[in-house]
Amino acid sequence: MSHKLNTEYGGVKDTATSNAKAAAQSKAQQASASSNALALPGPESSMDPQKGVLNKDIVVGPTIQSSGSTDNGFPGKSTAVIPARGSSERNFSTSAIMERVPSKWPRPVWHAPWKNYRVISGHLGWVRSVAVDPSNSWFCTGSADRTIKIWDLASGRLKLTLTGHIEQIRGLAASPKHTYMFSAGDDKQVKCWDLEQNKVIRSYHGHLSGVYCLAVHPTIDILLTGGRDSVCRVWDIRSKMQIHALSGHDNTVCSVFTRPTDPQVITGSHDTTIKFWDLRYGKTMATLTHHKKSVRAMALHPKEDCFASASAENIKKFSLPRGEFMHNMLSQQKTIINAMAVNEEGVLATGGDNGSMWFWDWRSGHNFQQDQTIVQPGSLDSEAGIYAMTYDVTGSRLITCEADKTIKMWKEDETATPETHPVHFKPPKDMRRF
Repeated sequence: MSHKLNTEYGGVKDTATSNAKAAAQSKAQQASASSNALALPGPESSMDPQKGVLNKDIVVGPTIQSSGSTDNGFPGKSTAVIPARGSSERNFSTSAIMERVPSKWPRPVWHAPWKNYRVISGHLGWVRSVAVDPSNSWFCTGSADRTIKIWDLASGRLKLTLTGHIEQIRGLAASPKHTYMFSAGDDKQVKCWDLEQNKVIRSYHGHLSGVYCLAVHPTIDILLTGGRDSVCRVWDIRSKMQIHALSGHDNTVCSVFTRPTDPQVITGSHDTTIKFWDLRYGKTMATLTHHKKSVRAMALHPKEDCFASASAENIKKFSLPRGEFMHNMLSQQKTIINAMAVNEEGVLATGGDNGSMWFWDWRSGHNFQQDQTIVQPGSLDSEAGIYAMTYDVTGSRLITCEADKTIKMWKEDETATPETHPVHFKPPKDMRRF
């Protein structure tokens, strides 16, 4: 601090003796001028050695036109430095002394931008949920028109329409081990469809209000549903019995996913918390309270042990199994995020209530593309919301379900190169924890 004070204010520190020193300084300046010294424009202006920014109280000598100097008049490496008034001989600003540390933030991987290549219309209401068949040949969508439609993934043609719910369908899941599909809706019903007979073979009764999300366990024959009654219920698929009622949230459970190892069940709620559950005892293992607003969407990375969660104020990444906070995504979408999905290449897609589709690099949290969905002709602009999204099994196609009653399919732009779409990345100076 004393060095800095001496450097910056040495010339004006001792006002009592400044007049006495003025004559001596003018003689010193005349002597330096006679020895071929050039001052930069202005009496008090000079160069900061690192940044090329004009600084005060440093007078730089002649720029010697050698290998170290530059042609534009700015001092190069070899410059004669004359001590400033009342300062020590080595007069560098603190920024010149400080060691430049390169940012440790990971650089984003280049991803091709995504483009909309197909719009499927067929539903008569908002499309609220989507699930892809594990064999990657079809996908199903549930809508506010109370129907479930099954579409061919390659061509986008309608294969089948299933009716049975009496309210909008909020959750869908296809079983990886059986020919079963599960659906849940605002009518408090959870149904199991046999896709060989195309009819409901089981119903799971117990929810006290609308069911908002649904997930099938990858290894055990159990089903998880969360709803407006603030409870995540665990069902035995075959016996239709409720194994656990995972209670502890204070508000609607609107997102759930499962994994084969602990924590096997992770739920996000409108009460802004994320809870990890112990499936054996039906108890909470951990509660994450990092978000300030409702956690409406979560996405588990297919390869890494981490997941992302989205709320209206931020998208956050957490590691598993402990649930340590990793970092926020580097920009804010500034809308309610209803859906998110991530593929193996590390492309995270998020869909907002205002129709914004943002694509992120998973590792660095860099937002490399911002898109806006176009509403169908005849729809209101306010019907641009995206309610559900998922990648297909390969991760090369993205399916979004929207409020203009359409299903849109996205793929990467094959013509894009790192030259045509460069990454504009600026590493963050400080990461906001909240």
